[in-house]
Amino acid sequence: MHRAFHAIPNLTTPKGKPINAVYGLVSMLISITQNLKPTHLVVCFDEKKPTFRHLEFKQYQSHRPETDKNLISQFEKAREFLKRSRVPVYSKRGFEADDLIGTISKLSVRKPNNFDEVVIVTGDKDILQLVNDKVSLFMPIKGLSNGIIFGSKETKEKLGVTPNQIVDYKGLVGDPSDNYKGVVGIGPKTANTLLDEYGDYKNIYKNI
Repeated sequence: MHRAFHAIPNLTTPKGKPINAVYGLVSMLISITQNLKPTHLVVCFDEKKPTFRHLEFKQYQSHRPETDKNLISQFEKAREFLKRSRVPVYSKRGFEADDLIGTISKLSVRKPNNFDEVVIVTGDKDILQLVNDKVSLFMPIKGLSNGIIFGSKETKEKLGVTPNQIVDYKGLVGDPSDNYKGVVGIGPKTANTLLDEYGDYKNIYKNI
């Protein structure tokens, strides 16, 4: 919805209420169902802050601007659309939508559910850490509907590390978008080199 809100400007209802984010969400869902042909579909929402991350680290995302009120006003409309479309919606106070996506994707490929494949649709590269032989990621790259499917190979090509190394990679280089620092003097290239040689953060530390 955030992506759609900024990609589709000045779209309103007959009563003059902003509706561009909802329109974009619906357009993306239609495109996804037509192109990916899922047997099941769920949507996850963030709840109001704080999450457990804000409680652990006060500066987490503190530099981000407040969410635009014209976007906030559309969240309930989106939930209503999904309810009428009989698409399950998940959210939980204290957690981000990403946390629920991770939980649902892992549970979906376990017995007794045991889906053959789960495709996560998001523009957030952090979610690439969930990719494995049964979980892939569809990431929009142009507009709202065109995108690329990322498996383990594509993840390695994009970030230089494997999906299960992303947590260690983020710990080394930090993440300006979430406002947490990495290790002083270590950038992406050095982090990739270290993880290629030592595998994970703990093994790097053992070999200082």
